[in-house]
Amino acid sequence: MSLPGQQDEAQSTAGIVSRGVAAVIDILVVGVIMAALYLGLALTKLMFQPTAFSFPALNIVFSTAVTFVVSVAYLAGCWAVSGCSVGAVTMGLRVVARRSPRVGPSVALLRAAACVLFPLGLVWVAVDKQRRSLQDIMFGSRVVYTRSAATPHRGR
Repeated sequence: MSLPGQQDEAQSTAGIVSRGVAAVIDILVVGVIMAALYLGLALTKLMFQPTAFSFPALNIVFSTAVTFVVSVAYLAGCWAVSGCSVGAVTMGLRVVARRSPRVGPSVALLRAAACVLFPLGLVWVAVDKQRRSLQDIMFGSRVVYTRSAATPHRGR
């Protein structure tokens, strides 16, 4: 058992299925954030032009750029603060550094950008004996299970 704030060496590295499900959940979270931003933009436009209101038409370049920024900011913020995104919490996962229970802000930002730009790097988990994605190899991170199989979850 490790003390709070220390990384337990016995933590097992997460596999492709749990990491893939967590990634899909995170994609859905980014979609909800994007929908909220669009709704906010539409309501702002309605506030300032109520008589000539129409829903905003966004071009593909703008939408792609905003989606990229939101995705990277969401992942980097989650990983730098707690090591867990919504998908990771749902699946019982945490992103950790080699010798620390969390990745630093700069590593979190670079890792998030790499994950968003090259999501197929996750597939390397299925090939690598240590279950590392290409992003894990590049930035010295690891995705581990936060719940031990030896300690079952106790429901109330």
